[in-house]
This record gives sequence, structure tokens and C-alpha cells, in this order.
Amino acid sequence: MRRVSVLGGSCSGKTTLARDLAGILGVPFVELDALNWRANWTMTDVETFQAGVRQATAGDGWVVDGNYGGRGASDIVWPRADTIVWLDLPLPLTLIRMWRRTTGRIKRQEPLWGGNQETIRNTFLSRESLFVWAVKTHWRRRRILSAAMKRPDLAHLTFHRLRSPAEVQRWLDAQRAGSAARIHG
Repeated sequence: MRRVSVLGGSCSGKTTLARDLAGILGVPFVELDALNWRANWTMTDVETFQAGVRQATAGDGWVVDGNYGGRGASDIVWPRADTIVWLDLPLPLTLIRMWRRTTGRIKRQEPLWGGNQETIRNTFLSRESLFVWAVKTHWRRRRILSAAMKRPDLAHLTFHRLRSPAEVQRWLDAQRAGSAARIHG
């Protein structure tokens, strides 16, 4: 496992897991949100985004955090990856996490990618609300990734579907133990 794509819904823990795993494996961490978002919540044009994804995944090891299948990221990342880690957590849990994370970011006025900030207006009063997005995409992502696990053209990938925070922690702990054994063995 050297080229890993970490997928899942918003607030499923993708970034935390991907950062930790990249550290364990000693490979670069690639955050697709950072490649996608510019000032004023403007998306990078598709060609520039895809070029950034290609460049970030050109090496022999990396952990990519994020989905962006609609922008072509999976078409670039999956053929290059050897492992997919899918954080398939229950929707109510991710919505609770989203509430906590987002309200905390708003209170702290925390800058995100491209200098953007979450606000009460764009979080709760917009059709592009992250909460609306999370609900709209949860079931679709499950269908797409469940089907992807069975695709012959993706048979080179090892899929890990993790369905609870405890499963995620056990899996990550196993990666740490395996890494320590390789170093000391």
C-alpha cells in the first residue's frame, strides 16, 4: 500500500485519516479541496484541477483525500492507486460532526482553502449548503462506490470499506502496527 485514495462524505474523517496514513506510510498527503478551491469559493477550472491531481499523484507514493469524481479526479487517481479506503459512516453521525466542525469554524473565523471562510449564511441559508450537499450525495456515493468495488477495470485496487469510527480506528491502528513491524522487523 503506497498509493491510497481516501473517500467518503463530508465530515466522515477523510482528511484526518489521510493525513495520519500519509505519515505512517511516509508519503505525501494530497488534499483535493486545496487543489479545487480559490478565493470567494470559486472552483479552479477543470483543466487546472486535473493537472494538479495528475502532478500530485505522479510519484510512487501518496495519500489522496477527497472525492471529486464529477471533476474527473477518480479517473486520474483510481488507475494510479493501489488502495481505496472508503469511510462509509452513517449519515446522522456525519451530520452531527458537520454541525460541530462548521459552527466551530464559524466562531473561530477559520480560514480554509483559498482564504475562504464558512459563514452562517453560506452554511445554513444557501442552496449550496454543505448540509444539503451531504444529504444529497450520501446515497449516491454509496451506490457509486459499491458498484466500483465490483468493476473489473478496478480489480487492481484493494478496497477497505469502513463503516464506523471504531472500524476506522482499528484499521488505522493496524496500519501503524504494520509500519512499526516493517521498520523494526
